[in-house]
Amino acid sequence: MPSLKDIRRRITSVKNTQKITRAMKLVAAAKLRRAQANILQARPYAQELHEMIAELALRTEADDHPLLEVREPQRVMIVILTSDRGLCGAFNTNVLRRAQAYLADNKDAHDEIQLSVVGRKGREYLEYRDIEIKQYFAGLDVGNALERSKEISAKVTEGFLGEDLDKVYLLYNEFKSAMSQKITIEQLLPIVPAEGSKIQAAVDFEYEPTKEQILDQILPMYLQVEIYRASLESTASEYGARMTAMENATSSANDMIDSLTLEYNKARQTAITKELLEIVSGAEALKG
Repeated sequence: MPSLKDIRRRITSVKNTQKITRAMKLVAAAKLRRAQANILQARPYAQELHEMIAELALRTEADDHPLLEVREPQRVMIVILTSDRGLCGAFNTNVLRRAQAYLADNKDAHDEIQLSVVGRKGREYLEYRDIEIKQYFAGLDVGNALERSKEISAKVTEGFLGEDLDKVYLLYNEFKSAMSQKITIEQLLPIVPAEGSKIQAAVDFEYEPTKEQILDQILPMYLQVEIYRASLESTASEYGARMTAMENATSSANDMIDSLTLEYNKARQTAITKELLEIVSGAEALKG
C-alpha cells in the first residue's frame, strides 16, 4: 500500500494538473466565442457566393475558364485541415483517419493521390505512418485564417492550371457545436454546379464587361472564400473540441482527487488503528 506521503504527493500533483486543464478550458472557451462569431458572419456570404457560382457554372461551358475544365481524375489532391496543437480530443485523429480511408478506397481509381496538410499534428501523424506529404502549411488560427486561405488557394490553383492536378478536395471538421463536429470532404476544383441544385439555366445572364473577365475575377475569389470558410469552421471546431476535452479532463481530475482522498483517509485510519493496537499491546505487556 502506498504511504501517506506518496498519496498526498499524488493528490497535490492531480490538483496542479486540474488547475492547468481548467485554465486551458477557459482560454479555449474565450477563443471559441471569437471563432464562432467569425464563422457565423462568414457563412451567409459564402453561401450566397456559392449559389452565384452554381448559377454561373450551369450557364457556362468547361472551356469558358480553366478552373471549370473537367478532366479525367488521374492526379488528385486532398487538402487536409488539422491543428498545430493537441489536447483537443479526436479532432485531428478523425479527419486524418478519413483521409486514410479515402486513400485506401481510391488507390486504384487514380494514378496519384497527393496530400496537402495544414497543421503540425497532421504532418506528424502522416510522417509517423510513412505517408508522403506533397505540401505542408503551418496551422490555422483566428488571426491567420485569411492569409493561410490565400496561400492554399494560390498553390492548388497553380497546380490545377499547370495540369499537375486534375481534381482537388478539401477535408476538414465542420463546426456544429462545441461538442459536435462533422467530417466534411468537398470538391474545390474543378468548380462544378452543386449536386441537387434546383437552379434552372434556361435563361443566360448578360455579362459586363465580358464573361471571361467576370470569370477571371469571381472564380478565384470563390475558391479563396471556400477555403477561408472551411478554415474558420476548422478553427472553431478545434477550440470547441479542446474546450470539451479540457472540461472532461477537469472532471476526471476531480474524480481522481476524490478517489485518492478516500484512499488517503483509509490509509490514515489504518495507520491510527495500528498505532492504537501497538499502544494497547504494550500496555498489556507491562501489566503481565
